[in-house]
Amino acid sequence: MLCQVTIWLALSFINKEIIAMKTKIAAVILTFFCTLSYAKNYDEVKINVTSARNNVYMLQGAGGNIGVLATKDGLLLVDDQFSPLAEKIEKAMADISNNELKYIVNTHFHGDHTGSNTFFSHKAPIFAHQKVRERLSNATPEKQVALPVVTFDQGVNIYLAEEEINLTHYPAAHTDGDTAVYFKKANVLHTGDLFFEIGFPYIDINNGGTVQGYLAAVNTLIEQMPDDVVIIPGHGKLTNKVRYQEFSDMISYSIKRISGFLVQGKSEQEILKLGIGEGYKHWSWRFINEEKWLKTLIADLK
Repeated sequence: MLCQVTIWLALSFINKEIIAMKTKIAAVILTFFCTLSYAKNYDEVKINVTSARNNVYMLQGAGGNIGVLATKDGLLLVDDQFSPLAEKIEKAMADISNNELKYIVNTHFHGDHTGSNTFFSHKAPIFAHQKVRERLSNATPEKQVALPVVTFDQGVNIYLAEEEINLTHYPAAHTDGDTAVYFKKANVLHTGDLFFEIGFPYIDINNGGTVQGYLAAVNTLIEQMPDDVVIIPGHGKLTNKVRYQEFSDMISYSIKRISGFLVQGKSEQEILKLGIGEGYKHWSWRFINEEKWLKTLIADLK
């Protein structure tokens, strides 16, 4: 996962009454230490390529999972991780196909999905929801990357060789600018961060994300996708609809449990002590542990 998630999570749980200056100072400190950490590790990152189905591939390195469509008429890239990895990503794509890059899609604005935009923008146009362009436009100087040049509201279709690629926006979910990418002929779905196969999701409630909207997006995708769809999640391993349903069930249970506690008038500390329940503790992982997931639910549902 990414340092930006660590930053956003830390800021998400700062008391809302703290003045803006203290918030900015905290962000600068976190950014500094995260940058140092990743600077040491980027050289060690390897880009691993996994065939999803037909001519669609998943690339994994550091940050969000990348999708690549390789056709005789060129390549389409879904998300591009961090800028220091750009050349490694390009090399991995060249190992799949020597054809030129035709299109880039940003599933949302977070830095582990858009960090190499500037590198790749000289090779192909970037597509994204309009909110992605807005949020990237407002980034601090050290986080600025090339902006999407084609934006949409509800969605758009891209046609490349024999493939039809459906880009669909899901509002107020992980952020306010999320796009899922469906390769229709290959029957492969790239969810962006509308699916954390590895555990509890990160929901960026400071940037338009909501718990209820996230669940709604997940359930809509599950309903619309064929049962045999191959899924590239935002984080985690290549997977399927069965695992996606398990993810949905976990979120639905979490919302009902915490909503019930809040109706009973329980405090945050009381809810943290009660926990998520034995049946779902195993969804805790390194960046979104049980406590962070519970605090997200409490903050958004109260």
